[in-house]
Amino acid sequence: MNDAAKLYDLWLEKTADNEEIHSELLAIKGSDEEILDRFYRNLEFGTAGLRGVLGAGTNRMNTYTVCQATQGLADYLNSKYEGASVAIGYDSRINSDVFSKQCAEVLAANGIKAYIFPRLMPTPLLSFAVMRLKCNSGIVITASHNPSKYNGYKCYDPAGYQMTDEAAMETYSFIQKVDMFEDVKRIPFDEATEKGLIEYIPDSLAEEFYSQVMQRPINPEVIGGSDIKIIYTPLNGTGNIPVRTVLSRAGFKNVSVVPEQEMPDGKFPTCPYPNPEIRQVFECALKMTESEKADLLLATDPDCDRVGIAVLSGGEYVLLSGNDVGVLLAEYMLSARKAKGTLPENPVMTKSFVSTPLFDRVAAKYGCKVVDVLTGFKYVGEFISKLQKEGGENRFVMGFEESYGYLIGTHARDKDAVAASLMICEMTAYYKSKGKTLVDVLNDIYAEFGNYANRLYNFAFEGASGMVKMAEIMSDTRKNPPKELAGLRVLKVHDFEAGFVTDCETGEKTAIELPKSNVLAYSLPDGNFAIVRPSGTEPKIKVYITGCGKTAQGAAELAESLGGAMKKLLKIN
Repeated sequence: MNDAAKLYDLWLEKTADNEEIHSELLAIKGSDEEILDRFYRNLEFGTAGLRGVLGAGTNRMNTYTVCQATQGLADYLNSKYEGASVAIGYDSRINSDVFSKQCAEVLAANGIKAYIFPRLMPTPLLSFAVMRLKCNSGIVITASHNPSKYNGYKCYDPAGYQMTDEAAMETYSFIQKVDMFEDVKRIPFDEATEKGLIEYIPDSLAEEFYSQVMQRPINPEVIGGSDIKIIYTPLNGTGNIPVRTVLSRAGFKNVSVVPEQEMPDGKFPTCPYPNPEIRQVFECALKMTESEKADLLLATDPDCDRVGIAVLSGGEYVLLSGNDVGVLLAEYMLSARKAKGTLPENPVMTKSFVSTPLFDRVAAKYGCKVVDVLTGFKYVGEFISKLQKEGGENRFVMGFEESYGYLIGTHARDKDAVAASLMICEMTAYYKSKGKTLVDVLNDIYAEFGNYANRLYNFAFEGASGMVKMAEIMSDTRKNPPKELAGLRVLKVHDFEAGFVTDCETGEKTAIELPKSNVLAYSLPDGNFAIVRPSGTEPKIKVYITGCGKTAQGAAELAESLGGAMKKLLKIN
């Protein structure tokens, strides 16, 4: 009997009192493939915490895997602190509220004070709560933009950003020692609340968060006189109240909400993949424009840490990429703050290294330094905390990653779609007052710096065999670097796992000043590049492309050619 079959039998025995989990296990009895997929591994706990499909098994999100992780976190915290405390938040996903209460019960039973939001809240508000309540960690139950069958569990550093590598590895070492059926301590939620071990976070903390966000506007006078029409969708997630609150307080009077996507619903009935990167999430909003034209369509993902937009231009709605919006925000915020005299001395912004280099060129125009960080907003949060310790927190303007994540200001240490939505709407109103759309402004930037076409390709590899295949692809590609891509000579190979850059002409190796990560990047002539990495949260390999050209068409065609070359290199059919 293999290990998966043994685990399956153990779970059948141990879950007899859990009707839902036990029934699910009985339903797959005799199905070797189903049993293998659920038990071939434990959900890995990394810097993104846990993320997986809901259901029974060690490779699933369920009460046992969530409580095992929380017991491990409690053991880790108790080994480092006396009188530790943890803030807990959750989104609209299936079982998010249930898992969050179970986390609180485990923490309380281990003598750790648990502060929990009384209702679903955006991820950035959890980051804010960790800092405001001076907690030693934070937990948010969310799977961000994944389909409804997923849920996840993210852990935070005391500074308010997601755990980085060292802390996550140490926590994982504690989790691995926990027998999920024997070692997990629990105390009933109501009993723990009565004893003061669990405390609801008051609404006043959300008010403090809103107050911080309301300090972000640069040209508030433009908002009051603006007639821009906004259609907003929270995609059945947590953004509905927070985003509408800050837009209303800022003075935006013409905001409509997509009714089918307004209320929390973890099944996401109108958008099976609630990801603001894809046009499908805007379909309901686009139907609304048939009777009421809007200047801007705005969508936040279920935990409201990412935001996507579509802009009315030439009678059609143009969906802007995360890179597009990052560049537009950089241009607007730097130019507006310079004009207002509020741009700090030695300003600095951050971006993930897979994001567009056009961001750097716009920043340089205003004397703003850009610091590249690895993918994962925890590295942006870590950078802000470092600035704060050096007394330079006020230098920070914004952080950005191409996957629609932005942090405007330093009130949080994670990406924040509440503040970003407010700044995007202000930016739209400002440029409309000048007779321009965001598409017009982006074209102005291209006219100044050249055209940049950015593409992201996702290749899915499901199940146990998929994980093996992904590892094989990365290993083979690392051993056999390309000499050219789409007819362009590869100038440098960046191997972030090995920790060095190789000059393809001289063979000279230079150290990479970033933490090691399973990423390969290829520098090409004229600012073109390609990057490949496995996703840290989904069973996917991601390929990032930037194609540069004198015309938009030329840049787009080159980007498509580079995408095809990378697919061939990775031997993906």
